[in-house]
Amino acid sequence: MPLMEWTTKMSVGVTQFDDEHKRLVAMVNELFDAVQGGRGKDALGKILDGLITYTKTHFANEERFMQQHGYPDMAAHRAEHEALTRQVIEVQQKYHSGATATLSMEVMNFLKNWLVKHIQGTDRKYGPFFNGKGVK
Repeated sequence: MPLMEWTTKMSVGVTQFDDEHKRLVAMVNELFDAVQGGRGKDALGKILDGLITYTKTHFANEERFMQQHGYPDMAAHRAEHEALTRQVIEVQQKYHSGATATLSMEVMNFLKNWLVKHIQGTDRKYGPFFNGKGVK
């Protein structure tokens, strides 16, 4: 059973970013499945690394669009991206250093809650802006 599911309530109205968000949801679920399945540290580490790498790529894509189209709330949006990036890199470093042998449900719920809140709140604000610029 997945930790989270993509719903239409999560759509921001921009196909590229909806597709990227769907991929992020799938990656969080993959990490959750690995945690639930008791996979080894190496497997969990690789999935966590992939999730972080993809998240950075997604954030860069959003920020590039914002820059190109003059999105007025770009600075605040970027600050949210930077805050999450710092938090997940801290989790990643603790995990790889052996400070924590497993990824807890607390970490999984943090990722889920942040992703849902960010998509349905902050990201959803840019949808109408981009749509008004002809981006679907």
